[in-house]
Amino acid sequence: MIDNVRAKKNLGQHFLVDTSIAHNIVNSLSGDYLDVLEVGPGMGALTSILLENDVYRLHVVEIDQESVAYLEQHLPQLRGRIWQENFLKMDFDKIFSQPFSIIGNFPYNISSQILFKILDEKDKVPEVVGMFQKEVAERIASAAGNKSYGILSVLLQAFYDIEYLFTVNENAFNPPPKVKSAVIRLKRNQVQHLDCDEKIFKQIVKTAFNQRRKMLRNSLKNICFEEDFTKKRIFDQRPETLSVADFIYITQHVTDPSL
Repeated sequence: MIDNVRAKKNLGQHFLVDTSIAHNIVNSLSGDYLDVLEVGPGMGALTSILLENDVYRLHVVEIDQESVAYLEQHLPQLRGRIWQENFLKMDFDKIFSQPFSIIGNFPYNISSQILFKILDEKDKVPEVVGMFQKEVAERIASAAGNKSYGILSVLLQAFYDIEYLFTVNENAFNPPPKVKSAVIRLKRNQVQHLDCDEKIFKQIVKTAFNQRRKMLRNSLKNICFEEDFTKKRIFDQRPETLSVADFIYITQHVTDPSL
């Protein structure tokens, strides 16, 4: 019988032990979607609460074999719905035939990769409720004009409405992380497709923020635009001042399709 799971540093495991926080996270789901995928359940702090709610049909994905064995023993009703694999490589279509929510106390060392995976699958994932390192959560939810506004902010806000819900202190976990955490909610907006080439849009955003202290005139100088377009005043700005719509506008005037 496995009574405990050893937290593994290489997997970024910090198990949530505060039950009131766990309830607050689960209660942050809208309940609009029957199917829910929990990422990294660990010892089931969120899982056990989700299983109590008949509104949800829960699946979990966990890469840690010890955690999988623990869940199988302590939450036998989950059997057949535990996927021992890497979330980043999951084929959602093999599990879900309709849109589903994602929830989790996400491993901080791959949280950005998790979000990029969700972004790639945005039409299948209309809602995400997740725990992140506080700094990352602030960045994702940040509005244009703030220092924390960056690549993730723009790319995610193009397709999701994002709310910073609440901060979580270190003592809510075992072992406690060295940073504060925060829970955010992403809800899919009405944008189906951007009014520009989405691949070029991503490249423009990444290129601009990779030199975020420079004005766009300098950071985007190696990108080909329509004649005289770079003379516009928008190129005198730094990337953190630009909205999603501004980045779309810039992308519409790129003349190099190889980006």
